[in-house]
Amino acid sequence: MTILIPAYKPDQRLIRLIHDLMKQCEYDIVVVDDGSGPDYKHIFKAILELDCIVLTHEKNRGKGAALKTGFKFIQKTGENTGVVTADCDGQNLAKDIIKVAEALKNEKETIVLGTRQFVGNVPIWSCLGNSITRIVFSFVSGVKVYDTQTGLRGFLAEMLPWLCRIPGDRYEYEMNVLIEAALVGYRFKEIDIETVYLDQNKSSHFHPLRDSLRVCLPIIKFVMSSLISSLVDFVLFVIIQLSTRNLLLAVIGARICSAILNYTINRYYVFSRNKKASIKSSLLKYFILATIVMCANYSVINLFYSIIGISVFFAKILTEITIFFFSYWAQRKFVFVK
Repeated sequence: MTILIPAYKPDQRLIRLIHDLMKQCEYDIVVVDDGSGPDYKHIFKAILELDCIVLTHEKNRGKGAALKTGFKFIQKTGENTGVVTADCDGQNLAKDIIKVAEALKNEKETIVLGTRQFVGNVPIWSCLGNSITRIVFSFVSGVKVYDTQTGLRGFLAEMLPWLCRIPGDRYEYEMNVLIEAALVGYRFKEIDIETVYLDQNKSSHFHPLRDSLRVCLPIIKFVMSSLISSLVDFVLFVIIQLSTRNLLLAVIGARICSAILNYTINRYYVFSRNKKASIKSSLLKYFILATIVMCANYSVINLFYSIIGISVFFAKILTEITIFFFSYWAQRKFVFVK
C-alpha cells in the first residue's frame, strides 16, 4: 500500500502528518511537490530525510496533475495493493488515512472515500461548495456521494492506468474521477472520518466558489448548449406552427434543425474531451437519441395541449425542461464516449 500526498506550499503540518503515519503504519509514502518554490525546499528536504519519496514539479501544475504524476510513479514501482491519496493541509488525520487503507484491502472494483460529515465549526463556504458539487455529481452520474470534495480516497492498484487517463489538471480532476468511476461501474464505499478545518481552512488552496464552478463546468456548458439549441428549436417551432398549424410538422422541422446545431456544439465544446469518439458513431447514436427525444417531445406536447388543454407554446416549454435531464445523461453515457 502506498500513501500519495500532493503538496503545494505546505507547512509543518505535513511533516507532523508523516511522522504520525510512520508511527502507526509501514506504508510507503510518496509526496509530490507541485511547484511550491524555493521557500518550501526545507519542508521537502525534511520529508526526504524521513525516507519518503518526493517528486517535484518545477512549476505549479495543479492538484490533478500532481496526483497523476504520483500515480504514474507508483505504477512503475509495481505497487500491487492500492494507493490512498491524502491532503497535505492537516484536514486528513493519520488514523483516518490508515482506516481508508485498511478498508481498501477488502474491496474489489471499489473506490473508498473518506467522508466528512461537516459538523461543528465548518466554514460556510466549504459547506456550500461541497453541496454544489454533491448535487452536480448526483445529477450527472445518478450516484449519491456525500463528500464529493474529499481528498482522502483509496484506489486499487489495477485502477492506476485508468486514473492516469482521466482529464483535468486542477481540482476538477477529482470530480472527473468520481464521474468516470460511476460511468465505468466502480462502486463507492464511504468511510466516516473526522471533519477537520484549521484556522477556518486558511491553509487550503481550494477556493470554494471558483473551484466548485470549475468542477461544475461540464454541466454549465451543457446547459448553455441546451439553451441555445432550445431557443432555436422554440423559434422555429413557433414559426412553423403559426405558418402551417401542423403540430407534427412543427415538432419535426424544429427538432431536426436544432439537433444538428446541438450535436455540433456538444461534440466540439461540451464533451470535447471525447472527440476521439468517431463522428460516424457518435452522429448515428446522437440521431437515434434525437429521434427518441423528438417522439417523446411530440407525445408530451400533444398530451399537454390536446388532452390537458395547456397552450401549445407553454406545453413546448414544459416538455423541453422535462427532457433536458434525460438528454444530458444519455449523451454523456452513450453518445460522446470513446
